[in-house]
Amino acid sequence: MKNTFKIISALSLILFFSFSLSAQEDQTATSKREFRKNLVIKEYKTDAKGGDRALEGEVRYNEKGYKVEEIEYAPYGMKARTTYEYDENNRCIKEVLYDDRNKVKRIRKIEYNEDGTKKAHYNYYPNGRLYSSKQFEYSLK
Repeated sequence: MKNTFKIISALSLILFFSFSLSAQEDQTATSKREFRKNLVIKEYKTDAKGGDRALEGEVRYNEKGYKVEEIEYAPYGMKARTTYEYDENNRCIKEVLYDDRNKVKRIRKIEYNEDGTKKAHYNYYPNGRLYSSKQFEYSLK
């Protein structure tokens, strides 16, 4: 009986701290999103003397603080661009990768389980034909 009580107490503490940490993570994520509302971050590369400044990347966030576009630059101009779309639960459901000519290179659609974890993502060619997929499985050990 005492061992059962100890086990239940230990499990209760673990659950309590798990929920507490989860709440803190949610709060931290929310405050980060608040900061990123409509934010544009530009990354510049310079030489050792601080000269020859070149734009290397750009990230754009929407009014909710979620990343909606990421652009990578090379000396000749845009190297690649990725756009992100979200569902009503603010989960990324679609990523579109563009090449240096701004033509679609890959479309990735993402599915989620009811608990919000990733279920699968599917990669499509620009013509809509599926070329690969990845499924996610979760287990505790």
